[in-house]
Amino acid sequence: MNVDVLVVGAGPAGLSAAVELRRLGVGSVLVADREAEAGGIPRHSFHTGYGLREMRRLLSGPAYARALADAAVAAGAEIRLGTTVTCCLPGASGGHAVTMTSARGIETVGAGVVLLATGCRERPRTARLVPGDRPAGVMTTGELQQRVYLGHERLSGRAVVVGAEHVSFSAVVTLAHAGASVVALVTEYERQQSYLAFRAGAALRWRVPVWTSTAVGRVAGRERLEGVEVADLRTGTTRFVPCDTLVFTADWIPDYELARHIGLGLDRGTRGPVVDTLLRTSAAGVFAAGNLVHAAETADIAALSGRHAARHMASLGAAGAARAPVPVRAEAPLRWISPNAIAFGAGGPAPPPLGRFVLRSQEFRRMARLEVRQDGRVLGRSGPVRLIPGRPVHLGVGWLEQVNPAGGPVGVFARAS
Repeated sequence: MNVDVLVVGAGPAGLSAAVELRRLGVGSVLVADREAEAGGIPRHSFHTGYGLREMRRLLSGPAYARALADAAVAAGAEIRLGTTVTCCLPGASGGHAVTMTSARGIETVGAGVVLLATGCRERPRTARLVPGDRPAGVMTTGELQQRVYLGHERLSGRAVVVGAEHVSFSAVVTLAHAGASVVALVTEYERQQSYLAFRAGAALRWRVPVWTSTAVGRVAGRERLEGVEVADLRTGTTRFVPCDTLVFTADWIPDYELARHIGLGLDRGTRGPVVDTLLRTSAAGVFAAGNLVHAAETADIAALSGRHAARHMASLGAAGAARAPVPVRAEAPLRWISPNAIAFGAGGPAPPPLGRFVLRSQEFRRMARLEVRQDGRVLGRSGPVRLIPGRPVHLGVGWLEQVNPAGGPVGVFARAS
């Protein structure tokens, strides 16, 4: 079987890219996803707020996922579910030889161009190196939502949520729907990272406190979770908190296994593939979009990223870069920037998705300005911005035309305002 484009991942980025590719006249588009249902994370995010930016209507997560999948099928894309892409190699006569595994067996598909839209996931307890016992009752937000909203599971008793970002407060809502009583949100940062309205809502509706500068030091329980030991990072004192459920939230990492297996260059900051402003990776004919390259933005941002990649896939195909892209690096306290390279065409530098770069900070800064430099030259400065770990900061592109395509890497710095 041969297709013009293979999309790996049927979440918002992959499905939106498929729709756009078909709209632009690409002949055959195949979307492969290992899940049993298309739509990605919104399938089990039952709150509203989806679709407003790109669909101009407000939907719940499941309704948004269905709308994306229906649009892709209506556009003429084929969606293969329960299918895992395990390998992608350059084809003998051009394009890519992609190995897919499913209940149908192992199949090799020839694809002219490949888009990786595998998304991201939260790091589980083991990856965060939290010591202690290994009882039942410890999970991530993704597992929690699937168990509650897809499996209709009840979770009674006391719960502790690790993290204080947007998704952490979403976990509070899910736990409340499941029948659990949330003891607290625990974060190692000196303050919560979400909107004040979210914290106020959690405090007023469910009387959930946020314990800042606090870390989970040990998990206790043989068969079932009995509780956690938490430490105050300011004083060093510890205490035991009885609970029946422990949910690890946020701390996102791109689902980069396939990208690494292909041999794509990975960015130290985002931990996803290095992509230029056209969303091309280091391999010709392989693009990447969505939360694989910026974990974790909202579903609509991921969807628009997929559209951006699709437009350039349709126009460029498997052609390699005419000129080497210029790397873009985020300097401390900035943690990463995406895209992390600037592509150049006949008309000059190409803008990134939505005409802006996305950054993350590893520190709180009340007032800062982003400064862009190349080879000692200041290319531009932003207005005052507030840096909060886990929340996006956007950098406009008014400085792009000043980048020297033959110069060194572009650095982005946070300066005191």
